[in-house]
Amino acid sequence: MDWIEVAVKTTTEGIEPVSGILIMNGISGYAVEDSADFEEFLRDKEVYWDYIEDSLMALKDCDTVVTFYITDDASGVEQLSLIKSELARLKNDDPDQIFGELSVTLENIAEEDWANNWKKYFKPISVGDKLLVKPTWEKIDNVGAKTVVEIDPSSSFGTGSHTTTKLCLEYIEKIDEKLSGESFEMIDVGCGSGILAIAANKLSGAHVTAIDIEENSIRVAKENFETNNIPESEYDLYLGSITDDDELFSKIAQKKYKMLAANIVADVLKAMAPYFKKLLDDNGYAVISGIISERADEVEQSFLSAGFAVIEKKDTDGWTAIFLRHA
Repeated sequence: MDWIEVAVKTTTEGIEPVSGILIMNGISGYAVEDSADFEEFLRDKEVYWDYIEDSLMALKDCDTVVTFYITDDASGVEQLSLIKSELARLKNDDPDQIFGELSVTLENIAEEDWANNWKKYFKPISVGDKLLVKPTWEKIDNVGAKTVVEIDPSSSFGTGSHTTTKLCLEYIEKIDEKLSGESFEMIDVGCGSGILAIAANKLSGAHVTAIDIEENSIRVAKENFETNNIPESEYDLYLGSITDDDELFSKIAQKKYKMLAANIVADVLKAMAPYFKKLLDDNGYAVISGIISERADEVEQSFLSAGFAVIEKKDTDGWTAIFLRHA
């Protein structure tokens, strides 16, 4: 298996939140290069050094970098997209740049080149009983009775190949069955490529609202709505955070949603639980994912405390999705 080295430029203060993002996205192994550690090493009074190599001394003025590896395949593409989305969220919450620039670079390959090369890994995927997710550049002669969702994720998360996305799509199918024949509103928080909202619209004709903190994700989602021939009257797109922007939340909360989907990391889901309760209709359903299985219980407890009831939990490949209803 081939691996891609990824480096995140941050600050000493940013090491903990950046490493937390990696851990929440299934990466437990990473290396940290930090000048503050080397300064502490030099100040160690218990050790006397009469000579230090120039290569080591260079660490005294190095940038703070967190380095990790992802697989050079479809799973790695999705994993990096999700990590970049969470880094963008962290940067959005850090206007004073205490955590630094939080830029991402790939070793020995330009990111734009890799962003095109990965397309060879993205193939049509059958999800659940009703959905077929396919890249826009692939052709399929016979889709049978499947509902086709065409996606070009560009640099946004959401091709359908990541376990968390598949779990969400499977539960969206179940919610659609429960709401069969109804006209309803659906909301996708942290929409990425827009795949969950598009699937909900194409399955049920629901009017969908999609939100993300990344401007690029909103642009990509809009392109994917157009690709799937969904008219503008059937969707709304918003840039921002419902936990940080009261005006945005108030605007979105003017509607009550019978279906809510959020494929985000554990800490963000926990913070959003009370907001989701206010958005969801009394007879509404929610699916949340992006949760590493070790943290599923604490996320579940946050939603129980916020007034949700758990219908079902599913654990696959170390990731958990939780199917909930308004209690």
